[in-house]
Amino acid sequence: MLSQKSRPVVIATLPVVADHIGEIAQRFYQHMFAEQPELLDGVFNRGNQTQGHQQQALAGSVAAFASALVETPERLPEHLLRRIAHKHASLGIRPDQYQIVHDHLMWAIVDVLGDAVTPDVAAAWDEVYWLMADTLINQERGLYSARGVRADTVWRDWRVVRKTKEAEEAVTFLVRRIDDCLVKASLPGQYVTVRIRMPDGTLQPRQYSLTRADDGEHCQFTVKRVRGEDGDPDGEMSAVLHDTVGVGDVLSLSVPYGDVVLDDSGRPVVLVSAGIGVAPMAGMLSHLAAAESGLPVTLLHADLDEASFPLRRQVVNDILALKNARMYLWYERGAHSQEPVDGVFEGLLDLTAVDLAEDALYYLCGPLPFMRDVRSRLIDRGVAPRDIRYEVFGPDLWQADRD
Repeated sequence: MLSQKSRPVVIATLPVVADHIGEIAQRFYQHMFAEQPELLDGVFNRGNQTQGHQQQALAGSVAAFASALVETPERLPEHLLRRIAHKHASLGIRPDQYQIVHDHLMWAIVDVLGDAVTPDVAAAWDEVYWLMADTLINQERGLYSARGVRADTVWRDWRVVRKTKEAEEAVTFLVRRIDDCLVKASLPGQYVTVRIRMPDGTLQPRQYSLTRADDGEHCQFTVKRVRGEDGDPDGEMSAVLHDTVGVGDVLSLSVPYGDVVLDDSGRPVVLVSAGIGVAPMAGMLSHLAAAESGLPVTLLHADLDEASFPLRRQVVNDILALKNARMYLWYERGAHSQEPVDGVFEGLLDLTAVDLAEDALYYLCGPLPFMRDVRSRLIDRGVAPRDIRYEVFGPDLWQADRD
């Protein structure tokens, strides 16, 4: 826990640190990459750096962790870091790398706040950092152990055996493992990190949801081509996967990780997705279909039209194979579908159009504005926040309450 000496200092300085944490995060990354550019080769996704998403996510996580330390001093807010720990484990982050982050982050705090960082202030925030870092290190150690790997052995080589165009902007890769190393099966909803050498020689990582249940030899993930908006560049990883990676090529994948997994308590499940957000839902449905589950499942999916719906055929087949599953679709370009589903609507997803079980667990994935809106409407309907879980592609920029 935060020491009695540091707690009042953190309470007193938290407002000013919180006001400047975005600038601190920006200066931190600038300084760290200037001093150690090798970290951009295989560890950090430079697309997230260019867009500022990683900086925002770091700022939000530090501020949230520090606030929780002072608001609930009787317990360590470990739950705030589970998502980060899974992401780190999928990248093979090592304990010694936290010292690197510490040194550059403390430099950035002093650089931004100047003389306000007295020795007592520096010591208090140093304590906050190491409480956060040690919590992550311990969680990651457990994640590595559960998968039977170390930080330097999370990677496996897989050969592409099939590449399928799912929609105009989405392709699915089926890959087969090359070596004989056992890989524990993924949990429904998890992802892998894919590492690819870019044209300039830099190794870049990106996480992709597993979209079909594992069979011990193969795994499957689906990639949407990222088109730059508002001046942002196109996604370089998605472009390489779409345009240059084909059948016979070898990809480096991490073992599966991810904290948003299907609950096995037996409660009804409602999956709510938009666009490529259907990817983790497809993985969950595939697991349920493979297990011949009788769990009550409802899928609500929104898209532009039927042709834009990634993994449409697989998802529909799994819904039809399940004993107690329903599927409702919303298409912005018109309520037309060739699929035998329970309902097709025109426009944006509308929760009031369907009956939902009172005690259901909800899983959300899609653009942030979509998930924020759905979550707010569910809470207005009386759904407890703890029963709503969400997956975010890339750094988690959504600091929503998940109590």
